[in-house]
Amino acid sequence: MLIIHLQTQLFCSFFFFASSSSSFFSVAVLSSFLVFGKSVVVVVSSLSPSTLTVYQKLLEMKMPVAFFLLLALWNAVEVHGEASEGQCDNKLALDPRPHSVSILEFGAVGDGKTLNTIAFQNAIFYLKSFADKGGAQLYVPPGKWLTGSFNLTSHLTLFLEKGAVILGSQDPSHWDIVDPLPSYGRGIELPGRRYRSLINGYMLQDVVITGDDGTIDGQGSVWWDWFNSKSLNYSRPHLVELVSSEHIVVSNLTFLNSPAYNIHPVYCSNVHIQNLSLYAPPNSPYTVGVVPDSSDNVCIEDCRIAMGHDAIALKSGWDEYGIAYGRQTTDVHIRRVHLQSSSGSSIAFGSEMSGGISNVQVDKVHLYNSLVGIEFRTIKGRGGYFKDIIISDVKLDNIITAFVACGDCGSHPDEDFDPNALPVVDQITLKNVIGTNISIAGNFRGIQESPFTNICLSHISLSINSASSSTPSWVCSYVSGFSDSVSPEPCPDLESSHSNSSSSACFSLLKPYGRTAAF
Repeated sequence: MLIIHLQTQLFCSFFFFASSSSSFFSVAVLSSFLVFGKSVVVVVSSLSPSTLTVYQKLLEMKMPVAFFLLLALWNAVEVHGEASEGQCDNKLALDPRPHSVSILEFGAVGDGKTLNTIAFQNAIFYLKSFADKGGAQLYVPPGKWLTGSFNLTSHLTLFLEKGAVILGSQDPSHWDIVDPLPSYGRGIELPGRRYRSLINGYMLQDVVITGDDGTIDGQGSVWWDWFNSKSLNYSRPHLVELVSSEHIVVSNLTFLNSPAYNIHPVYCSNVHIQNLSLYAPPNSPYTVGVVPDSSDNVCIEDCRIAMGHDAIALKSGWDEYGIAYGRQTTDVHIRRVHLQSSSGSSIAFGSEMSGGISNVQVDKVHLYNSLVGIEFRTIKGRGGYFKDIIISDVKLDNIITAFVACGDCGSHPDEDFDPNALPVVDQITLKNVIGTNISIAGNFRGIQESPFTNICLSHISLSINSASSSTPSWVCSYVSGFSDSVSPEPCPDLESSHSNSSSSACFSLLKPYGRTAAF
């Protein structure tokens, strides 16, 4: 499929069929025009294997109309490139490492009691010398390997064999103290510095954390107790945090009992998270599964995540710090995941989103036993934006509120935020959703000075439980959008049929089968 940009105000939709003397073929030359002010996006598709082949055949036609149509299009368009099915189809090549060592070679003891921080640090320091020789693998055999925080290096594979468990120490002195992230300006939970995560990387390339269903267990119960009792001096650590790194793979592992986040790629590019099981108890405070943060080209697929708070949360910085840092989260694909959230959302956007979040594709997901299914959180002072987000093919089971868009959710890092920095929420599409045992269909609360716009709902069927029959199914304020085939019937501000050009543009953001085009 080819995405073409026309500078015109034309709005129409038609199909062109042609035949040649050698063979008959048909092609949908123009499948839809999308209006954005004076700009139109044209989706050109064909039934032939290659769009380029179609164009070649069109040029060879003797039919004048075909030639002139093609010539007019070719002279008018700016080609943006071929749209992929999503980031998850851009597979990262995992070449075998030519060198491998076992953590045993560095004196590690897998009895669950001996502290192995020095062994991990020494092993990785040794393997750093192979970075220009094709990289290396650190092999962790079966056993319980207690450790404090340690850093990875580039061109490294950390491989956990089946039965291998990396245990995070419950002694806070085994976790380093580090500066806050620049896009946050302080620890997320407490002002000042923060604990370093268990497994870290900074400005790395080509890092793989994988195994044969090995386990990384943060033993977070002590951290949860300290958090609840407000006895911590610094913000809690995560299990894995990679900063300013690229070409990252995390796969085929189980993550348990993180003190806070499980996997936190921040300022990263080309991150592939695949085939993981992540779990924290329902009462674990503000535990979160995967948190892409000011990162791009991220794939999360084939994972099972059950958390105390959010299962997946997309972020991009906090108020004035995130605005100043200015790095968005973009080009994210989430698919084939099973997500559960006890006190938060199965999929959350924000509330820290000051760098912006855009071009997100979510499809074929199962959200269950959660407070909220899908939630967009922001607040005055954030700045930033949510835009061009398409969520399709969703199954919801036992959800209190299916969809939330909240304009007054979140806190501020300090008193220096700009209250006039208003977030923008625009072009959010929810399509092909089936829900059972839902209490509230949607709660959309925009901002008076910056209403949420182009909220597009299509083919949504939610079964509201009988206990909620007296409660409105939809609650809306300062929001506008469009709907088609939605049950129960949405708020009046979202009930516009898609017979007008603006709402058609809204729905035409979807490719066939609910997938987003690449802009």
